[in-house]
Amino acid sequence: MHHPRYVPPDPEKGDANTIGGYRAVHDRPAAFEGPDGLSYSVEIVADPTGDTERPWGAYLLFVRWHRTGEQGPSGHLETDYLARGTSEREVLDDVARLPLSAVKGLLDACVAAASGGTPTRRWWDAMRDDDPDRS
Repeated sequence: MHHPRYVPPDPEKGDANTIGGYRAVHDRPAAFEGPDGLSYSVEIVADPTGDTERPWGAYLLFVRWHRTGEQGPSGHLETDYLARGTSEREVLDDVARLPLSAVKGLLDACVAAASGGTPTRRWWDAMRDDDPDRS
């Protein structure tokens, strides 16, 4: 199993309370627990929009990780475009300034939308419900 190298945080590289600053300071993507009890890491992505006035759009890509057993991603969620502009760098920078609390709120909204707005279970409830030996 590959263990990532530990890089000590460098607060001189940015504001660790924003999504872009967190990545710069910690040299890794931010990660959150979703309201479904699963772990998600987040990346900022930019794509061409097809709009001649604002040809670039940026959004957040939340990678969902397996709960137990197999390692690796088990799916993903995406926000709509959070920024549109004339250059890839412009929209990436706009989204990078989002506070981590806003990113967590967007993750929660994506999970709720993906589950049809139904309540989601916390990981400990799911583990208890999935264990036939527990009552």
